[in-house]
Amino acid sequence: MPMIEINNLVKYYGSIKAVDDVSFRVEEGEIVGFLGPNGAGKSTTMNILTGYISATSGEVKVNGHDILEEPREAKRSIGYLPEAPPLYLDMTVLEYLRFVSDLKSVPRKEQASQLGRIMKLVRITDVMKRRIKNLSKGYRQRVGIAQAMIGNPEVLILDEPTVGLDPKQIIEIRETIRDLGKEHTIILSSHILSEVSATCDRVIIINQGRLAAVDTASSLGQGNGLVSDLELVIDGPVKDVIPRLRQIAGVVRVDNYSRQSDKYLTCQIHSEEGRDIRREIFFEMARNAWPILSMRSLEPTLEDIFLSVTGEGKSFMTASAGGKQ
Repeated sequence: MPMIEINNLVKYYGSIKAVDDVSFRVEEGEIVGFLGPNGAGKSTTMNILTGYISATSGEVKVNGHDILEEPREAKRSIGYLPEAPPLYLDMTVLEYLRFVSDLKSVPRKEQASQLGRIMKLVRITDVMKRRIKNLSKGYRQRVGIAQAMIGNPEVLILDEPTVGLDPKQIIEIRETIRDLGKEHTIILSSHILSEVSATCDRVIIINQGRLAAVDTASSLGQGNGLVSDLELVIDGPVKDVIPRLRQIAGVVRVDNYSRQSDKYLTCQIHSEEGRDIRREIFFEMARNAWPILSMRSLEPTLEDIFLSVTGEGKSFMTASAGGKQ
């Protein structure tokens, strides 16, 4: 049985269809990235999933419970971290978590052990007696994740958990999410695509209210015609090497990154879809006595995949001129 099951979900706001026949499943123990451009219907879908708003039609089940027919049981299975965590700044961390425990009807005799375990897992034990208003944004996000975990929900829904954090804090929250994924099913919504790529097992992309893609990042890249480019470092003259590379069958474009002061030629080669040209490059360079000092494959990034499936950008082959987005 899937932990989350959404079938033919539709949501209208007046005459505007915000969610258009969306269906997907999330299996137990998965960490799934939920992506979409602004206005795509991503937040609406998450609000329906958490029971905050109702759908116009369709079915939503959490841990086997229908969100409409069994709302209490379904919501008990969900821990939710909204983009702006619902924190009471004048409370200490421990006071706030006890307050949330009471709201979620956690028995008093279980609160101490449960909160101790949660605070240790999200690494806030050392600040539990401090007022929330005196914490850094990174610690506040951890407190927000802690409140989502109270009551031992099977599913955690995290909306932009690293927004506004510095790089060190992002890495710490990312590690926390990975740890949580060992015991929980997680849906992670984020605009930081590298975060989703590094953390999630699968990616769900929604665009204009419709489901655009559901798969692993690597499978999405292959399925959308996004190909691996090659980055080469060659010991040879630019004026001769570049034209020779462009003549190799299967080469679409060659971008030269070298400057006059560079000792070696560095370039990126864009090839035809599904064509492996490494052997041809090797023999052509060898025939001209131009040693290849390095050759590495450049896989399409999640940013490339996102732009491709949402139609908001060109494919990896045409959008990567000069190696920049």
